Amino acid sequence: MAKMNKRERLMAAIAGQPVDRAPVALWRHFPGDDHYPEELARAHLEFQKLYDFDFVKVTPSHNFCVAGWGVEERYVGNNEGTCETIRRPINRPDDWLKIKPLDPTAGALGRQLRVLEILHDALGDETPFIQTIFNPPAMVKFLAGERADLIYLRQHPSLMKQVLEALTETVVRFVSEAIRCGAAGVFMSTMHASYALMSEAEYRDFGRPYDLRVLEAARDGWFNVLHLHGESVMFDLLADYPVQAVNWHDRAGPPSLKDALGRFPGVVIGGLAQWDTLLRGAPQDVQAEARDALEQTGGRRHVLGAGCVTPITTPTCNIWAARRAVEAFTPK
Repeated sequence: MAKMNKRERLMAAIAGQPVDRAPVALWRHFPGDDHYPEELARAHLEFQKLYDFDFVKVTPSHNFCVAGWGVEERYVGNNEGTCETIRRPINRPDDWLKIKPLDPTAGALGRQLRVLEILHDALGDETPFIQTIFNPPAMVKFLAGERADLIYLRQHPSLMKQVLEALTETVVRFVSEAIRCGAAGVFMSTMHASYALMSEAEYRDFGRPYDLRVLEAARDGWFNVLHLHGESVMFDLLADYPVQAVNWHDRAGPPSLKDALGRFPGVVIGGLAQWDTLLRGAPQDVQAEARDALEQTGGRRHVLGAGCVTPITTPTCNIWAARRAVEAFTPK
């Protein structure tokens, strides 16, 4: 088969058509750089120039989406590259009344749009890039703190639905701007679509309606990705979302990549364990796990990747092993 460019390869994978090789992509945080648009864009461009992945997943600090309401952070050495929250604006129920829709072109959201403008100027149409966003329930967590989010949602459902409306309006506006800036789509991370945190009934109430409104705003994108974060994910409940791809911790819990292909009509992204294999394994471990993943899917409707972000201390030889694995496998 003739060699494809990145866009052609991804679009063929989305359509379930033959590819010259399976697409591959890893992504990581850039702590420190993520405070400055020009530096964050530069870091992504250098990472992409080195490994030549099939798309760039733009990964700001997760608090970029809530900084406009007063969340403050600092980086203290986390191996994922994530920051520690040092101030939250929510300490009691009445504090939620201060959460109003934000202007997506101002503050931290506006700075992130600047990152996308720089990437679009540098990458053009040659390399697709997608913007990370967090769904409204995840933003509740960032605003209130872990466990506090569930308490507020369960004890004050009417109030929290007003909050979720304001958060959704903000994300919808930001997504529209991101697509306008040249993003091929969004990478929407969900954190509560997990049986370890919520029941399906709760997620249908507090998650799904808001998720779908956000994804509707991304409809002009051609490569939208759903990320199911955490353990025991509600894969089937979200499998009908209007996205082209889904990513989850497939090496940590079901479904497997092979099973997921029969339960989701688009592309599955995964196959590599971020901690046990990419961080702690040797290149031959990465190669073996990558080959197993590619054999599960036949290299069709599959992007080789990790279940989540690549730890920032991952050996470069392991990243190269993942990148080269797709070159050594002939899609079936």
